[in-house]
Amino acid sequence: MRDCRRLAHIIGESRMAFSCLADIADIEQNGDWGSSNVPQTLYQMLCETTEKFPYNKASSFQILSGPTDKAETLTWQHLKDQVTQAANLFRDLGIGETDTIAYVLPNCHEALVTFLGGAVAGIVNPINPLLEAEQIASILRETKAKVVVTLKPFPKTDVAQKVIDAVRHAPGVTTVLEVDLLRYFSPPKSWIIPFIRPKVDQSMAHAKYMNFHTEIARQAKILAFTDTPQDRVACYFHTGGTTGMPKVAQHRYSGMIYNGWLGHELLFTEHDTILCPLPLFHVFACHVIVMSALRSGAHVVFPTPAGYRGEGVFDNLWKLCERWKVTFVVSVPTAMSMMIQRPVNADISTVRTLFSGSAPLPRELFRQFEDITNINVIEGYGLTEATCLVACNPLEGEKKLGSVGMRFPHCDVKTVKLTPDGPIACAAGEIGEICVSNPGVSPGNTYSETEKNAGLYFYGTHLRTGDLGYIDADGYIWITGRAKDLIIRGGHNIDPAEIEEALLQHPAVAFAGAIGQPDIHAGEVPCVYVELIDGADPSEEELLSYARANIRERAAVPKYLGILAELPKTAVGKVFKPDLRRAAITRIYTETLEQAGLSARVVAVVDDKQRGLTAQVALNKTPQTAVENVLGRFSYQWQVVADVQDT
Repeated sequence: MRDCRRLAHIIGESRMAFSCLADIADIEQNGDWGSSNVPQTLYQMLCETTEKFPYNKASSFQILSGPTDKAETLTWQHLKDQVTQAANLFRDLGIGETDTIAYVLPNCHEALVTFLGGAVAGIVNPINPLLEAEQIASILRETKAKVVVTLKPFPKTDVAQKVIDAVRHAPGVTTVLEVDLLRYFSPPKSWIIPFIRPKVDQSMAHAKYMNFHTEIARQAKILAFTDTPQDRVACYFHTGGTTGMPKVAQHRYSGMIYNGWLGHELLFTEHDTILCPLPLFHVFACHVIVMSALRSGAHVVFPTPAGYRGEGVFDNLWKLCERWKVTFVVSVPTAMSMMIQRPVNADISTVRTLFSGSAPLPRELFRQFEDITNINVIEGYGLTEATCLVACNPLEGEKKLGSVGMRFPHCDVKTVKLTPDGPIACAAGEIGEICVSNPGVSPGNTYSETEKNAGLYFYGTHLRTGDLGYIDADGYIWITGRAKDLIIRGGHNIDPAEIEEALLQHPAVAFAGAIGQPDIHAGEVPCVYVELIDGADPSEEELLSYARANIRERAAVPKYLGILAELPKTAVGKVFKPDLRRAAITRIYTETLEQAGLSARVVAVVDDKQRGLTAQVALNKTPQTAVENVLGRFSYQWQVVADVQDT
């Protein structure tokens, strides 16, 4: 085997590439992680980069997606000044190092400033603005938020209305700071918006509502309090992934700075421009991209408040790359699939690399994307509970399609299997649960609720990710599925990825989500839902025939295939499988009730904290015992609710 032990070539001020495990070992030995050169706090990192590159571009935001539309750019000095003012404001509002500032915002510079300023002053809690008011209120109560930053009522969005409702049910919130997006628009839209702005009722509010920009402007641009030079919790991120019930993960400065250190050491310099259409409530954008920019001095561009979901973003994406001379694009597989359905209609010669994360990248999509765009694709792996970064395919050296690459420096990854004698590390190539220990893992303190940390670690050090996979002899990590996503057919474990990857090779299929649907005899059997590319029109039977021909394991062939106009997805493009499971439970239970000649019907499927997914059944004058005789043979729970005609 060749000796690849070396420090790879340096690009820009300082970037160490790697191609094999020996390179990673060299970086660990010769890099400066853990030394006095690495900042202790986020504010120290921001100050150091500002001192180096005060007039370089730090962040740009455009509210519309056009390549010539109005944009706002902040230099590093501008950004540092605004972050300092925000941190001072939060302290004036009673926020200490252990108090929480939440924000419910789309992408905009105010979200970036709040994220950084909140983490400097106290604990910042980004919240997905697409959540419903009840979910937002639950997170505000869980994190004990005192201050909330959100939108002023604005046309075509109900964020402000939802937050007003949520704050009414979060008694700990004392102040709401409102951000007005009007300033990003030019005439004539800026003239029209005030006349169509929604009216809201704040009369029942217990919190004080204030203007974010007015209050920020009152603050000094010098930090008015001591930035304590020690590690502490600085972020709360809610996570439910694709499995349902949200939890709140705690992130410390050490993990955030580690992500920034990795980004600077391995990926970015001050000469890079990163296109980031991902939301600023997700760790991929906040920790991988923003922290890396803070450490390296790279320029980050945020197109539209909704990122990839914004109107015209996919149609204009290549032109945006040309406008900003982008060198690095951040994406997810669902977005990549949409990107290659558009012609490359601009000069994208500056784009070196696309980084894909948040969900497994299908092999065929990888090949198609590189062939069409001539852009180097790097797939990475991370998770909210580990403060994100864990592994990625090397920028140099062999890329093994289907693998998420090798571990990052100072990150220990094991695959572990449970035995009667306790957890045992797997051999090379042997499948087990992927477990991680790195500066972003805080054993015993991953979640804010202590009871949710029970059983979460092996050896007292390694976070159990819930992902199944193996590590090959070269150190590449292969994810084979989620422990919770496994389809268990009569005791036989089926990896849904095998079904999904087979169907994604069909030219008409854009996305696929395989789950287990209830079955009286086997417990559950494979079922798959697909979303087609624009203009495609295959039949369900045609796709099922294709699946039968291309899925190697007979037991994994789906018993049902459904075509949906759009698969349910999370904010970062992962297929949201709980919604697919709800659809499958509703379909199977309803069909079974109809076949039994009963008028009872499933009216909803809810995620119960104790019972998991539970079908709610309206009896509609059917005796409950008759329903029990039919539905009691399935493994999923059900409960009686009011009859349809009574609701």
